[in-house]
Amino acid sequence: MVVLIDYGVGNLFSLRSSFAAIGEAAEVSSDPETIRRAERIILPGVGAFGDAAEKLRRTGLDRVVQEEAACGKPLMGICLGMQLLFEKSFEYGEHAGLGLLKGEIRPIAERIPAGLKIPQMGWNALKIVRPSPILKYTQDGEYVYFVHSYSAVKCEDSLLASTEYGADLTACVGRGNVFGCQFHPEKSGDVGLKILKAFCETGVDA
Repeated sequence: MVVLIDYGVGNLFSLRSSFAAIGEAAEVSSDPETIRRAERIILPGVGAFGDAAEKLRRTGLDRVVQEEAACGKPLMGICLGMQLLFEKSFEYGEHAGLGLLKGEIRPIAERIPAGLKIPQMGWNALKIVRPSPILKYTQDGEYVYFVHSYSAVKCEDSLLASTEYGADLTACVGRGNVFGCQFHPEKSGDVGLKILKAFCETGVDA
């Protein structure tokens, strides 16, 4: 069973529908014990980093996620959920993240040429940097759907794939049992479904 963590900032309906499309049961929950019983955890997220991090802390779900990841349970963060996996973010101030991956979140405006639209919104190609269990069905150059104004930097030890938008921006990360996608797999057609399928197989055939 996959549990989609409900802390008030995720597009849970689309995600649950995507798991149903690949034949995987997915439950939406904010209950710590349900999350602990899950085989795999998804941390979704849209909106501002600071608000999302505060909601996780206020509910105690930050500790649940950290503890379950430390036990080796497969965890995937999506969009803002991926950003929360890192040490800190500089979105409207400085905010602490979950610290599960090394790196920080910075505005893409610091890296891309002036004149490019922010947020980066739409389909863009993946440039695979290193192999990973969650990319085993994904080919270099396949397109996925992004909506973001911030991206992870100083994350070389977990970088799995980047995307070019005036500069190479972090698209997918992973280290051990912790994974993240800056793009939205649930909005990325067959390519996104294959990534979710691969995540559901982590720890099974690795």
